[in-house]
Amino acid sequence: MFAKLALALLLVKASASPFAAKKTKNDAKARYVSKLTKNAKPTARSQLQARKLDGQDADAVPDITPYSVKFEQCQFIKSYDDEMADNEDAGTVLATKRFVVFRLCPTNSETGCNYGYGEYIVDMETYLEAYVQYAQEQQEDWCETCEENCEQEEEAEEDGGRKLQNYDCSCVDTCEKIENMEENGYIDATEFLECQDIYEDNYGNQLFAGPYCSEGKKIKIGVFLDEDCMNLDSSKDVEDYLQDGDGYAMKLSHALLKKTYDADEPVSCLVVEEEDENGNDNDDENEPEVVEMCEQLYEASAKCEDQHGFDGGAEAYAEEYMNQLDQEDIVCDYISSIKAGTYSETGDIIVSGGNSVVGGSGTSGGQKFALTIFILGSVSLAAYAAMLHSQLTSGDKADLSKQGGAMA
Repeated sequence: MFAKLALALLLVKASASPFAAKKTKNDAKARYVSKLTKNAKPTARSQLQARKLDGQDADAVPDITPYSVKFEQCQFIKSYDDEMADNEDAGTVLATKRFVVFRLCPTNSETGCNYGYGEYIVDMETYLEAYVQYAQEQQEDWCETCEENCEQEEEAEEDGGRKLQNYDCSCVDTCEKIENMEENGYIDATEFLECQDIYEDNYGNQLFAGPYCSEGKKIKIGVFLDEDCMNLDSSKDVEDYLQDGDGYAMKLSHALLKKTYDADEPVSCLVVEEEDENGNDNDDENEPEVVEMCEQLYEASAKCEDQHGFDGGAEAYAEEYMNQLDQEDIVCDYISSIKAGTYSETGDIIVSGGNSVVGGSGTSGGQKFALTIFILGSVSLAAYAAMLHSQLTSGDKADLSKQGGAMA
C-alpha cells in the first residue's frame, strides 16, 4: 500500500503540467510557463493571447517549408488551478487543460517521420483554430476551382465542342452539399470549437457542447456539464440536443473536423505558387513561402527538436528562442509522459498500469488539494534537508580546519 502511494506521488510530481496559465507571482508552474512560452506568437483567440513577444525579430523564424504538419495525439490533463481553488462552488481544485501533440515531418523523406523531425505540444484551442481556418480556406478554393472548371466544361459541351480538360465534376455535388448543409439538416462540427450551451431544462440546468479528445487519436464534439467544458458526460450524445430554429433535429457534419486529426494526410508547410497566365510558376524567382497555419502552430508550441535530429529549428536561432531551448529537455520528457499513457482520457493520472487513477471521481476536491499540498511539502522538506546537510558538512570541515590551526 505504501509503495503504491509513493509511486502515485512520484507520478504526480513528475507529470505536473508545465503549461498552466499564470495566476500568481509565487506560482512555480506560472514561472515555468512564462519561460516556456515567452517567445510564443499567439493566434487570435489562443490561450497564449495574453503573452507578448519580447523584442523577437520577425525575420528570425526557422524555415519550415520543407516539412509537413502531422497530428500525433491529443490529451486532456487535469492540474491544480488557483481560480478553481478560490471558487467555493467548483467542487474541485483541478482544471482540465487540453493539448495536442504534433510533428513537423520532412515532406519528401523516403524514411517517413522516423528521424529528422520535430515534435511539439500546443493547446488544443490554438491548434484547432489554426488548422480549421486553413482547412476552410482550402475547401473554399477547391469549390471555386470546381465551379470554374465545370462551368467551362459545360459551356464547351453545349457549344458542341470537346471538353477542355476532361475535368471530374463530381465535386459539384459535394460543394452543393457543403453550401446547403443547414438546409439539409446538418451543422458543421467546427461550429463548436468553443464551448457553448446547447440545452437548458425548466429548472435552469444546462448542457454545453465543445471539443474533446477521444482515445488520444480523435477530436470529437461532446456534451459537458459546465460552461468551461471541463466535465465531459460521455453518456450523452450531442446530436440529441441539436435543433434548428423550428425545433427540428439536426446532425453534425464531421468532414472538416476530421482533417485536423488525420495522421495519414500531413499538410505541407510550403505554399504552392499558382501559375500565371503564361503557365509560369516563377518558383525560381520567389523565396519559398510558409503556410500560415504551420507558422502559427510552430510559434505557439513548446518544442522538442534536438533529440529527433530536426534540422534548422529553434536551435539555429538561439537568441530568439532562448527560453524554449533552456526548457527543451523538460518539454521532451513531458511529451513522452503523455505518449506513455500517464493520463486517462478525462485527464486523470493513471497509476499502476491503469489499475487505479489519481484524481478520478472517487477522490474529493479536498483530498486532491491535500494530496497536492502534501507533495509540495514533501519536496520542500527534502530540499531543505539537503541544504542543511550541505551546511552541516561544510561547517564541520571549517571547524576542524580552525582547530587544526590552533593546535599548530
